[in-house]
Amino acid sequence: MRTEPPPLPLPPPAGVRATPADVREIVLPRPHYASIVAHAVRKLTGHYIDGEVSERKAFGLLLGRQRGYTLHVSGVLPLLANMRQDPNVSEDMDELVDHHAIPSETPNDQRGWVAHPRELMDAEDFCDEHDVLVVGNYHTHRVPWPDDPLRDSCTRLDRMLAAESGQWVFIVSAVDLHRPSIRAFYEGRNECEATVLLRPVRAHAPAVLQKGSR
Repeated sequence: MRTEPPPLPLPPPAGVRATPADVREIVLPRPHYASIVAHAVRKLTGHYIDGEVSERKAFGLLLGRQRGYTLHVSGVLPLLANMRQDPNVSEDMDELVDHHAIPSETPNDQRGWVAHPRELMDAEDFCDEHDVLVVGNYHTHRVPWPDDPLRDSCTRLDRMLAAESGQWVFIVSAVDLHRPSIRAFYEGRNECEATVLLRPVRAHAPAVLQKGSR
């Protein structure tokens, strides 16, 4: 059963900044939410764009800034290339998945995502240009499990992959593509959830990112 995130802690002492782990609310503009959901639906229904890996799963990055206990998402970068089968990383990933993943419909050698260095560099360049940071990543869960029928929380494998990353993991529940949902967990830890707030884009907010169709 889903539990509500804990109430906001007291403000930190003067001169002490809230850390990413202190975030309790994540403001996700509706256009960016729509971009994430569209990416998931498109990939899971087998519609791929040029240069995109033909796999029924969607991964991407979220960019933004933290202000106090609130994380403001200002950009979404759907990832195109998956280096999971690259010989330089596949052996390590196979070992990690075999050790930590719960058996599922998807074969272990097809589970996980390794971003292409070029896309990561593009994201860093964009962040430098627009004064934002990579604050998290998202991926889809589409196969229901008996103890997690909505698949809207992180797995042990998610936690292992996100450990010490300092990022938020956004889980896109795609079990029912007519009713997708998004939840966010710091470093993939289910006990460290922030409330995702869908908001319209502010008129004066910078038009920061939609690079999924690049």
